[in-house]
Amino acid sequence: MSEQSATPLSPARRRFLAVLVALLFLGAALVASQFLRPSGEAPKEPGPGTVGGADPRVPPHMKLAVGRNLTVWWDGPPDVLRLRTVAGTTSNIRHTNYAGPDTCARCHPGTHADWSAHPHRWMNVPAGAATVRGDFSPQASISYRGGTGTFEARDGKHFMRLVRDGITRVYEVTQTIGSRFYQYYVGKQTEGPEPRAHHFYHKDHVLPFGYWLAKKEWVPVVHVGPERADDDRPDPYHPPDRGPHYAEYAASCNYCHTTFALGDLMARRPHQVGEHAPVPLHWSVGGYLEQSRPSDFKAALGAMRDAAKGAPVQSPMSSWDSAHYAASFGVSCEACHLGCKEHVASDGKTPPRFFPEDPLLLVEAQRAPDPGRTHDNLNWSCARCHTGGRPAFAGGMSTWNSVEFSDAAKGSCYSQLRCIDCHSPHKALGAVWTPPPEKDDAVCLKCHTKFGAPAARREHTHHAPGSSGDRCLNCHMPRINEGLNDVVRTHMIYSPTRPDMIHANHPNACNLCHTDKPIDWTLKGLKDWYGKTYDESTVAQKYPRRTEPAALGWLASGEESVRLVAADALVRAKDRGALPQLFGALDDPFLLNRQFAAKGLEEMLGAPLADTGYRFYMTSAERRKPLADLREKYLPPKNK
Repeated sequence: MSEQSATPLSPARRRFLAVLVALLFLGAALVASQFLRPSGEAPKEPGPGTVGGADPRVPPHMKLAVGRNLTVWWDGPPDVLRLRTVAGTTSNIRHTNYAGPDTCARCHPGTHADWSAHPHRWMNVPAGAATVRGDFSPQASISYRGGTGTFEARDGKHFMRLVRDGITRVYEVTQTIGSRFYQYYVGKQTEGPEPRAHHFYHKDHVLPFGYWLAKKEWVPVVHVGPERADDDRPDPYHPPDRGPHYAEYAASCNYCHTTFALGDLMARRPHQVGEHAPVPLHWSVGGYLEQSRPSDFKAALGAMRDAAKGAPVQSPMSSWDSAHYAASFGVSCEACHLGCKEHVASDGKTPPRFFPEDPLLLVEAQRAPDPGRTHDNLNWSCARCHTGGRPAFAGGMSTWNSVEFSDAAKGSCYSQLRCIDCHSPHKALGAVWTPPPEKDDAVCLKCHTKFGAPAARREHTHHAPGSSGDRCLNCHMPRINEGLNDVVRTHMIYSPTRPDMIHANHPNACNLCHTDKPIDWTLKGLKDWYGKTYDESTVAQKYPRRTEPAALGWLASGEESVRLVAADALVRAKDRGALPQLFGALDDPFLLNRQFAAKGLEEMLGAPLADTGYRFYMTSAERRKPLADLREKYLPPKNK
């Protein structure tokens, strides 16, 4: 032993060691007390974010889901994480906190009346005589893929019957989806070839035909799973009973089509709810279920025990049906305002809180976030549903609708913009966008003030004031997104000079208007005006016919989304020189592309294509004669 190690301990060191030994002894005593506590002794009350009577078969601090800004725990996060979080003292996210939309009408009759006519109100409702808008009369029918669909209303109920090759399927409609352009239907099978134990008879799922309200006709449903060419589309007479093209409604759809308590949604769809949350959140779902939904706690605890053994987490909350669990049908007031029972009880003195609060919800922040109408809170209200994944163009923007906030977040403008700067949350828009372009421009000019002066605007756009090329949205939010009924504007705000869109031969804003111009004309303009250049070898490869109009090249693209946008641009421009190619779009292998092309051509020609017998959902063989008749009627001899 060295001289240094043999030196006697100082008084300060002796005091330190004494304290350390005492702490170790105390810790050991606490651990022993947990194991030696008599079996009849009641456990202590659970603290915030813990589950009372914690099950030893479930590991402590079991993490169930990790989203971008929402982590779901079974019994709450570790103590070290709690040190940097704050929790609420009251709640506005449990189903018992929700008052329902009818209570809002007493003090807000005008807003309630506006909402009552809004598509959100009718996004999802129980089927009945007052809510079903499709034609269920005896003469209503659709012929599709060699079979027939017929529709019947009897005894206050609505039925859909499919018959082909001696096989009959009958569905009872239980719920409706949508009211603006189409009404789709949810229901259960009541007659079919499967045994009675099959889930077709017991689970509400999306039915194969929907009603096109403006056209007053039955059509096949779309986007129940990925859209595919006709040969690969699901067959409604032999429907899939699993996989992406079978949509069990509770598990696949209802979380956005109707109003659930946000606490329920955080348990059911944590990745979606948390994707655009303003700050990181931690949700203790075990404690929430134990306290808020005790009848469902046992099933969830069983799932956690199985997961602790290595089984995949099978959340029983994922398939909660609207009738038993929703706060209200449709997208109602509290989908955005959150639970307002406290607001109602105070006769409006306590304002609604737009940020969630609950003792079991931990917020990573130094202090509780502002619960008011802040930029982040309002946008998150929309983002909780209007987010997700879709096929995308080369620039990252989605090719079809319903994930508008995901697209918006990919641009920089939404650091300042709010969804409600353009969209009223209460008043219905109608079938088409009605605000004048000057009003649209004004939203942009609130930040981009330097373009308010006509000379500066002209220098930026290189277009005459008031012309379509002078409008902000036509260049920065072009119509390249497949909406429900029309091609609509993307919500990703971006520059029309993006190299990825040009290099991929995807729709660019210039040729969406100038449908008669080739890509070289566009490239020259972008270089002359903005100094932009592009990789020549890539352009040469992607544009094999560079002298023809770029829009016609898009119409021949191998990507269905590009073809759909091209047809829309050509009919929007009323480009009659493209009629031969547009009639070719009526024979596209994708049903949706044919539908959009047919609708556009009818508007362009001012005549219904059905006069020749054409239906966009016909098979290729069935389309042959109507297409020949259309070409004979509308095309000059050299183009037939």
